[in-house]
Amino acid sequence: MLSLFRITDVSAHCDLPCGVYDPAQARIEAESIKAIIAKVADNDDPDFRTRAIVIKEQRSELVKHHLWVLWTDYFKPPHFEKYPELHTLVNEATKLAGASGTKGELDAAKADELLAKIDEIAKIFWETKKA
Repeated sequence: MLSLFRITDVSAHCDLPCGVYDPAQARIEAESIKAIIAKVADNDDPDFRTRAIVIKEQRSELVKHHLWVLWTDYFKPPHFEKYPELHTLVNEATKLAGASGTKGELDAAKADELLAKIDEIAKIFWETKKA
């Protein structure tokens, strides 16, 4: 059978040329979560609160998604060797975006903790981009 495709072995650091990954995506969603928590605290309308909570939960899932993409697709063994705290940071951040964190609670302090963890991950991310 004649094949129209040639199979070529390729090697790359990440799925696409680097530059498509950025922890700012997780941070933007986390900032949105913090703003939603503040708006819910200032509003007694049950319909508004329900919609806001649904959006907050969606944004929390997006934070987890963006962090997992960095963890699984961008960061590689040499990064984990140089920054052994990276696994723990990603784990803690995703838990802060999960059911016991911003997804399941209306706690502004949790949102602040999440933002701080994302900032720690971003610092490491940008250090790896310099290397």
